[in-house]
Amino acid sequence: MSKHIFITGGVVSSLGKGLTTACIGLLLERKGLSIRIQKLDPYINVDPGTMSPFQHGEVYVLDDGSETDLDLGHYERFTNAPLSKDCNYTTGKIYSSVICKEREGKFLGKTVQMIPHITDEIKAAIDSLAGEEVDVVLTELGGTVGDIEGLPFLEAFRQFRLDKGSSNVLYIHLTLLPHLKASGESKTKPTQQSVGKLREIGIQPDILICRTEHEMTDEMRDKISLFCNVEKEAVIEERDVDHTIYEVPLVLKKQGLDRLIEKKINLPAGQRGLEDWIEIVDIIKEPKETVHVAVAGKYIQLHDAYKSIYESLAHAGVSNRVDVEVHKIDSEKLDAAEVPDLMREMDAILVPGGFGERGVAGKIEAVHYAREHAVPYLGICYGMHVAVIEFAHNVLGLKGASSTEIDPACSHPVIDLLEDQKKITSKGGTMRLGAYPCRLKPGVALQAYGQELISERHRHRYEFNNAYLRRFAEAGMVPTGLNDEIGLVEIVEIPDHPWFVAVQFHPEFRSKPTAAHPLFRDFIQAALRHRRGSAGNETE
Repeated sequence: MSKHIFITGGVVSSLGKGLTTACIGLLLERKGLSIRIQKLDPYINVDPGTMSPFQHGEVYVLDDGSETDLDLGHYERFTNAPLSKDCNYTTGKIYSSVICKEREGKFLGKTVQMIPHITDEIKAAIDSLAGEEVDVVLTELGGTVGDIEGLPFLEAFRQFRLDKGSSNVLYIHLTLLPHLKASGESKTKPTQQSVGKLREIGIQPDILICRTEHEMTDEMRDKISLFCNVEKEAVIEERDVDHTIYEVPLVLKKQGLDRLIEKKINLPAGQRGLEDWIEIVDIIKEPKETVHVAVAGKYIQLHDAYKSIYESLAHAGVSNRVDVEVHKIDSEKLDAAEVPDLMREMDAILVPGGFGERGVAGKIEAVHYAREHAVPYLGICYGMHVAVIEFAHNVLGLKGASSTEIDPACSHPVIDLLEDQKKITSKGGTMRLGAYPCRLKPGVALQAYGQELISERHRHRYEFNNAYLRRFAEAGMVPTGLNDEIGLVEIVEIPDHPWFVAVQFHPEFRSKPTAAHPLFRDFIQAALRHRRGSAGNETE
């Protein structure tokens, strides 16, 4: 029987439950255990696909086309657990399923209620990941204990221990120890109250993980243990790390969290080291050089909106043993006059994905600077679209060139709606989503990947208009990646440029700290060459 670990959070949101869950998964995998991880979100949206990045952060896309919570990015970066649509359920998805069953008459005339019908559906969603080949299923609940929308999920968690037995179910609760500057002390009362709310529901946490800025004292640990009815050794400190989130699993392991979990639910003993993670942290703490990368987007104000982009840049920094300093540039406020001053010190420029016309002029200016000044450029999804539009304007002389997403009546639709999207009117889950193959031609991308056939994840409705393909190629923007099935241009490059690559897909969803994505890795290599070349020119 698979063991189940439930991770909940209290006091405030954004405590880092997703990161903590991913770290626990990593520690268990290093014991030789097979794990599965899932995120349950209490909001009523069926998935995050139609939600603004300003509200929810990035939408993380899986191979099977599922649009999921950004925490699944943590799961993939830290573990090798396979992820699918069964790894992210929302209230909307649960209720939709129950309502469909009711309409089909599957409840035999019964009154459909929160208990047992909704809670049974939640338990079935959790059990969908269990199996003979799975040792542990980790289930994280979004939001905070006390949120009204989370109550059905917590009730399902409570029932799970009755269904599976106490030796097969473990409850971990993540809380905050706020530090009051005026009194100079950290307070345990919010943690006590959060655990109290959980116990009212019928869940007694087995392990408490306490987020804190300052070191916990023995007195604090004793107090939390006493008032929360948790063994002292099961009160774990998760202090803020100074350099990188990749240090967190090392901190948790040092406190014996993996051994504690092993003991509490009778997991088989086993151990493999974290030497690779130690090396990653050492490189981040003591890089050889620093490169400066401009990220020009319209969601810059919220770090989580481009979470996977920033992490992929960090992975590429580790691969090249350099520190990647990201300069966030709001493309909505970027105009041509400001670009030279903002970009002069940049070693590379990246334009990420997005939708709509807001900020597009600023993105085009960023591309123009990169192309004209031989600065390494990586365009992702929308970043490819604006690269194509800029080239059409300033090289091909097509002043009316645009995307039909921006201007449906433009005279030169160099970016146009995918053919199979033209009859679609609903929004949720209807884009070109998930992993698709791409065949590479000679160029920078092929050098990076080292193989001709690749697979990458997509999330888009618009594509390069192949009616303009020859004109672009003859002028110097060459398609070097194509989908054989529909002829979709996946990659364009400028061979005369030191490093200019724009892709229709999202490579950031396939990068790990232990294995940087090839495009990001070579992008930072190019940035390093540019920096050294610029320094050499200054010396001369």
